[in-house]
Amino acid sequence: MILPSEARFGNEIVKKSFYDLEKGDASEKELFKLINQAIDNIEINAFCSIQIPKKQIPKEYVLKYGATNLWKYDLPNAWRLIYTIRGGKAVVISIVLEWMNHKDYERRFNY
Repeated sequence: MILPSEARFGNEIVKKSFYDLEKGDASEKELFKLINQAIDNIEINAFCSIQIPKKQIPKEYVLKYGATNLWKYDLPNAWRLIYTIRGGKAVVISIVLEWMNHKDYERRFNY
């Protein structure tokens, strides 16, 4: 199912961290480009990623963002973009919660 969405950030801290990457060193600028491309892809199809099983959703995301579903977008170099989907049939909103390297991802999701 292809479902376009509008992408937003989970909060102002996540948004600021994203735009700070653009001003960083070469690796941070590259990560900015990769996340930006991922956001473009998520806006084209909100379900283009891998859904994380509900039992594995960290309580932090539930408490902080009210997340009832979670999606993982695999970025190059073992980085992960985590987002949740909200909305109904008329409007779907994908909310970027954070990105992390593979080691932090495994720790957060208890792999």
